[in-house]
Amino acid sequence: MRHIINFVKNETVLSIAAALAVVSSFFVTPDARYISYIDFRTLALLFCLMAVVAGLKKTGVFNLLAENLLKRIHSIKGLTLVLVMLCFFFSMFITNDVALIAFVPFTFAVLDMLGEDIKKQNIIFIVLMQTVAANLGSMLTPIGNPQNLYLHGISGLGIGEFMMIMLPYTVVSFVLLVVCAMLRKGGSNININFSEKRHICGKGKVAVYTAMFAVCLLTVARLIDHRITLAVVIVLTAITDYKIFNKVDYTLLITFIAFFIFIGNMGRIPVFNNYIKSVIDGRECITGILSSQLISNVPAALLLSGFTDNLKPLIVGVNLGGLGTLIASMASLISFKLIGREDKSLRGKYLLYFTVVNIIFLAVLMGLYELIK
Repeated sequence: MRHIINFVKNETVLSIAAALAVVSSFFVTPDARYISYIDFRTLALLFCLMAVVAGLKKTGVFNLLAENLLKRIHSIKGLTLVLVMLCFFFSMFITNDVALIAFVPFTFAVLDMLGEDIKKQNIIFIVLMQTVAANLGSMLTPIGNPQNLYLHGISGLGIGEFMMIMLPYTVVSFVLLVVCAMLRKGGSNININFSEKRHICGKGKVAVYTAMFAVCLLTVARLIDHRITLAVVIVLTAITDYKIFNKVDYTLLITFIAFFIFIGNMGRIPVFNNYIKSVIDGRECITGILSSQLISNVPAALLLSGFTDNLKPLIVGVNLGGLGTLIASMASLISFKLIGREDKSLRGKYLLYFTVVNIIFLAVLMGLYELIK
């Protein structure tokens, strides 16, 4: 029993999705149509991107780039700006989750080099802004986060069309992040010296993973069939480093499958289907934002997309909805857990500042939506 409770605590979203899928199956008897619910293209792309990005991360290429940038920095403002922008821009290509997993621990290491006082003064602000930056940067591209990958796939939009929807919000977010970083007070005489020169672990591996990443992008653009890409990634990853398969988040893939089953079943219950459609109709953006605050933006995107064809405002809603509560984006939970491991006493203060800053950013971007919709 204890194992079940721990599993539910650790995998809350998956547990909810599985429960919804099981309950819905009592109303719609399992049949051959269940297979048609599942978007295998999205699942294949998610798997491929997670494997490829995990491979690139393992080579050390991300940290090497970050170290080279920080060697030129001599102020707290500059340090903050670089660490925040690393998350902002990298999240567009390696997802918000991976950007935080890669750069928040790196931030702790950099602050340790600068001494306890500087670390104590800046750790909450920098990690908080990195989290906001990762969520906001990831909203620009179809591969920035799981909900974008899914919504881009079912919308039929081109990559350029998709990016144009989110571009105004990304530009304003960039400006807000830069302003926040520049307002940061701090000394102008810091020196960051990395004790050991970092090397990439296998330049050949970097080339292979980069090539696979390019294939994934071509698949997102619908120029290569997802089944070919899946086969290529599985074979090359097995040859290059089979241990990378352990880095793939299989619980996320299972969560998607469970939500696909629930959405498919609900769509076959006319009363429920018509009611949800009437609630969402014309309110896709605000519904996406509010739903994300309660169940996180990936489940919100999966659930709501099954009951509307007006996907553009929903794309905006679930991306902006990543701001707000701590659970609005699962990526936000990652940095919260990381900062808690670094210093448990920081969690309360971090959560308070996190909530305030997220509400401010969300209010500004919702105002922008009202202006341009």
